[in-house]
Amino acid sequence: MSDLELIEILLVEDNPSDAELTIRALKKRNLANHLIWLKDGAEALDFIFCRGLYAGRINGKPKLILLDLKMPKVGGIEVLRRVKEDECLKTIPVVVMTSSHEDQDIIESYKLGVNSYVVKPVDFQQFHEAVSSTGLYWMLMNKVTEK
Repeated sequence: MSDLELIEILLVEDNPSDAELTIRALKKRNLANHLIWLKDGAEALDFIFCRGLYAGRINGKPKLILLDLKMPKVGGIEVLRRVKEDECLKTIPVVVMTSSHEDQDIIESYKLGVNSYVVKPVDFQQFHEAVSSTGLYWMLMNKVTEK
């Protein structure tokens, strides 16, 4: 099995600083061994649906998607919509991690089936703790079936 088939966490984040902080927090908890970072929603959809640059990838569903909302090309709301509409993918937990406090984004995310909505704290330590706690819960404590 290749590394692209063993993906546990799919991080979809266009901000390199936020991505680096997220990866660092997950690594500190040993949760980043099988993580892939994608920088926009279009790339995420290609990866998830095994098309474009990822057309040759054998479909290995991630165990968790950490999704930013405000991204270039395709926004996080549209990525969430497409994942949750697909019968084979809709059970993948999706956690929105965004700086958006907008009620409309929160309401739309939950209407589409997001599992959790986390507003990124501005403070580095709080950001680190939020990511770490989110990763621990969704990767170690939350129980799902492999079907």
